Amino acid sequence: MRLGVRRSLAGLGSGDLVLAACSGGADSLALAAALAFEAPRLGLRCGGVTVDHGLQAGSAERARRVAAALTALGLEPVQSVRVTPSGPGGPEAAARAARYEALDAAAARAGAVSILLGHTLDDQAETVLLGLARGSGARSLAGMAARRGRYLRPLLAVRRAQTRAACAALGLEPWEDPHNRDPAYARARVRHQVMPALTGALGPGIAEALARSACQLRADADVLDALAQAEFERLRGGDGAFETGGLAGLPGAIRARVLRAAATAAGCPAGALTARHVAGLDALVTGWHGQRWTDLPGGVRGLRRYGKLIFTAGPRAGAGQPAGPPARKPENAEGAGGRD
Repeated sequence: MRLGVRRSLAGLGSGDLVLAACSGGADSLALAAALAFEAPRLGLRCGGVTVDHGLQAGSAERARRVAAALTALGLEPVQSVRVTPSGPGGPEAAARAARYEALDAAAARAGAVSILLGHTLDDQAETVLLGLARGSGARSLAGMAARRGRYLRPLLAVRRAQTRAACAALGLEPWEDPHNRDPAYARARVRHQVMPALTGALGPGIAEALARSACQLRADADVLDALAQAEFERLRGGDGAFETGGLAGLPGAIRARVLRAAATAAGCPAGALTARHVAGLDALVTGWHGQRWTDLPGGVRGLRRYGKLIFTAGPRAGAGQPAGPPARKPENAEGAGGRD
């Protein structure tokens, strides 16, 4: 675990401040201890932050105890932040969005350059299975990135059992979140039902194999995304329209990515845009037979006019009006199936 943290922090400048995000569970608590050990040896400063979502009885007292544990490890500064999750996508999505917003704000207050997250190899394997079940595409199957913006995940090669062993070796008492065993949550069902069933049917090593697949798919997705971005910039006109002839000449994997990027640039919420929506846009390009338009999330319409694919606001935003500015996707967002 210390080696993972050491490698993750390579390249940071002397005196830089790094925060460990800690819920009090074994993964993040062991991560905080590893950061406290490694940071001074690398000439870095280390702090911690815990987020209280207020979703369980006694959460404020638990957050106080986590903050005290981080201070006892030698982390400074330590912040405890209370949030009120709300928004679309259900309670898990709302809590995740509120948590990352709080972490970003904590980093800004402290002047931290990076935030460490305690996601493990097991979390990565579960994320791949959830993405596969949802049919979310290669980017979702690529799992979580080891580095994304200011967020670093040093433990993606570490098993969950190792974090528990590390806590035991250091005399740390992690908190077991009851939500992690609640079958109402899809991730809990994957963790306690699907993964054991796969291991029983196919033998050990399933988690490692899924994590390897995620790593390989991420490398492939990164290349395809870069190619698609270049084509997006080449084909997009000054009015935001796209020549359908140029789009039709692209390989399908690249064209789908360009169409997704075009829709989000027109104002579609990235998290609400599905493969069905992209297929509707693709039909306007490669299978057009006079159909009028395809409706997209966010009140946006894609339609074909005079050999161009254009985007306008739909009925909810005022028919015939230009689509609004693009909704920016947070740099820490992991897409469908991203772990809390």
